[in-house]
Amino acid sequence: MPLKLYNKIAPAGEIGIWTIKESEEFFLSKLDLREDEFERFSKMKGRRRVEWLGVRYLLHYMSGRKKRGAILKDEFGKPHLEGAKWHISISHTDGKAAAIASPKLVGIDIQKFVSRIDRIAHKFMRPVEFDCLHEEKRLEQLHIFWGAKEALYKAYGRKELDFKDHIFVTPFQYNKEKGQTTGRVVKGEFDETFTIHYDRLENFFLVWVIID
Repeated sequence: MPLKLYNKIAPAGEIGIWTIKESEEFFLSKLDLREDEFERFSKMKGRRRVEWLGVRYLLHYMSGRKKRGAILKDEFGKPHLEGAKWHISISHTDGKAAAIASPKLVGIDIQKFVSRIDRIAHKFMRPVEFDCLHEEKRLEQLHIFWGAKEALYKAYGRKELDFKDHIFVTPFQYNKEKGQTTGRVVKGEFDETFTIHYDRLENFFLVWVIID
């Protein structure tokens, strides 16, 4: 399972990305899944199965523990690592696994480039966000907006967020390799600003957010 990226993040935390090449059997032999985890895994189909296992192996690797802590969910469905106080967020797609951990609220999203994103942009983009798109890099920039809103949604962690009404991404000049902007989640009494970081990794886009 080649480590694609492993970095410390400021002010505290770490982020990791793996390219998944191992089989389900490899991960099952390493993870020692709990009964409820295995029951959930057994209901999955297709490539999602090995990605689900892979991202859990990645998080365990990042934790540095000898004994793996399970990924548990709170009453809202937000994941946290068993026995740990840090916030976590995970993402996986098309053979890639990504995870982030920090004492501060964080969220992460990784996605492969797909041209059809333009067809659904109206569902998550606000007019002011559309206005900042650069025509020659429109699709790439849309992936950053989508990834940022997914990551902010995960950082909030309480569901029932509308990507247009509750999640705001500050317009930015797109850099083809990496860059950053800010984002804000506003829902009820929750009103917090996050720094958004993005990277282009070959044909994938990585976006992660951390609360200011």
